[in-house]
Amino acid sequence: RLAKEEYADIVMDAYRVDAKLRVLLTDESYLDFWWSEVEQGRFAHHWHRQHVDGTIHRHDNSPHRKWQHIETFPQHYHREREDIVGASFLPEEPHEAVRAFLTFCREVMRAGETSS
Repeated sequence: RLAKEEYADIVMDAYRVDAKLRVLLTDESYLDFWWSEVEQGRFAHHWHRQHVDGTIHRHDNSPHRKWQHIETFPQHYHREREDIVGASFLPEEPHEAVRAFLTFCREVMRAGETSS
């Protein structure tokens, strides 16, 4: 409901797919929000834009050793590609994380509209 009400300008629909919340955006990309039902606090939030501009954006907190140098480890951010990883800017509280990620998506989408 948060996505559809607060971000109606970019969100077309939102529904569950297995353990994920899938959010369809107006640019034909989608977001998957996942929170583990088994391991408290584990999450992955993924914006799939491969068919739009060839990018992905994902915040997750899977403790991969190769990202342990990241200042927000285990939380980290895959920026545009799987192998470009840096600190995550998402808050830990789930509702605030959803808002922060949707706000980021809105900004990226608006910037793309002005550069066209």
